[in-house]
Amino acid sequence: MSIAEFAALDRVLVVGSFLRKDHPLLAERLRQSVKHGAQVSILHSAADELLITLAHELLVVPSRLPRALAEIVVAAAAVAGMPAPAALAGIEASDVAKAIAASLAGDAGADGKSADKGGGKGGGKGVGKGIFLGNFAQQHPQAAQLHALAQSLAELTGARLGFLTEAANSVGGYLASALPSADGLNAATMLGVGDGVPPKAFLLLHAEPELDMADPARARAALAAAEFVVALSPFKHGAVDYADVILPVAPFTETAGTFVNCEGRAQEFAAVVLPLGLARPAWKVLRVLGSMLGLAGFGYDSIEAVRRELPSPDEIAARLSNATQTAIDARVAANASRGDGSARGAERVADVPIYFTDPLVRRAPSLQKTRDAQAPLARVNAATLAALKLTDGGVARVRQAGGEAMMKIAVDASMPDGCVRVAAAHASTSMLGPMFGPIGVEPL
Repeated sequence: MSIAEFAALDRVLVVGSFLRKDHPLLAERLRQSVKHGAQVSILHSAADELLITLAHELLVVPSRLPRALAEIVVAAAAVAGMPAPAALAGIEASDVAKAIAASLAGDAGADGKSADKGGGKGGGKGVGKGIFLGNFAQQHPQAAQLHALAQSLAELTGARLGFLTEAANSVGGYLASALPSADGLNAATMLGVGDGVPPKAFLLLHAEPELDMADPARARAALAAAEFVVALSPFKHGAVDYADVILPVAPFTETAGTFVNCEGRAQEFAAVVLPLGLARPAWKVLRVLGSMLGLAGFGYDSIEAVRRELPSPDEIAARLSNATQTAIDARVAANASRGDGSARGAERVADVPIYFTDPLVRRAPSLQKTRDAQAPLARVNAATLAALKLTDGGVARVRQAGGEAMMKIAVDASMPDGCVRVAAAHASTSMLGPMFGPIGVEPL
């Protein structure tokens, strides 16, 4: 889907996204679409101010996100007069889920019931519809299930399925096959999650794991236990504590390359200045390392030679697909926790603030003076504040996965009951565990 097509949609459901800060330009396009009659609904774990008049908003704790999306699928099947997926048997849709499904089905009246008369699968003839998984959904422990459920919903409503990509070159990474091979490890298993055994050696490229990874505590432990760690970075950072070698490489502003944006458009760029000192573009460092190790496919001598290997626009379009073969798991979809965090205690809601997202913005003095770069607070709603015996403006000890941080408490009405919002990617929270899961907060 092109960005122009995105802006022309009439019915949109966004699942798991801090939309205004994660994707400000796309949020602005939706904002303008709503002014011209589009309906935008959101399923999320934080009711941020999006400056968009939402048609419907469904707010749940993170662990209940798959269940809530499953309810929308069940409701959409009922609207379309079709059977719901067998894995969703016994799930009853809430009123808000029904209203979201009716909106996606076509024109929806004030009562949330579909006014579309097209009937059948993908009713609402001529109405452009889209379902999009945001950063929060893609980072979720059940991201694959959210994808499968969103695909089912798209099939029932005739909507197009898409991803609001987390980074500027996420699609480029996919096209470059930066994915686990059949015998490879994904990021979680590399860090020892589940049955995974961490590798003996790591090569880090433009990564500050203590800030950039979803579970910084586990990442730090895996790197500390490794026999050999090489870090390629333009900056001196936490790698000095665990890396055996740090090689200086240029940031993207000092080299040439190609990004592929969220619509699959390849965008070339050139260096604006020469690399500083002895730093070299990362691709040249990798080329030398590959050649020294006798690996095939590293014989490039210029960025033009690399670009000649890139697929054409038509080839890119042919290779990109948002379809998944993952089946809906009835156990995940049927998660019947009370939805207020009480089943497992408080749950963490973690965003990555816009000026914490990468090494460049984290080091930009001007950006670090803005409101969005202020140190994170532990945010809870009034009910959770009382339940945890906390004080608004007070300081509390936040514990997670063996790590802890001292944080100031703030009341935030946008949070669901039983949730604590603690931002990731900041030095003050980097000792904590994963972005999702139980979290403890104790008043001092």
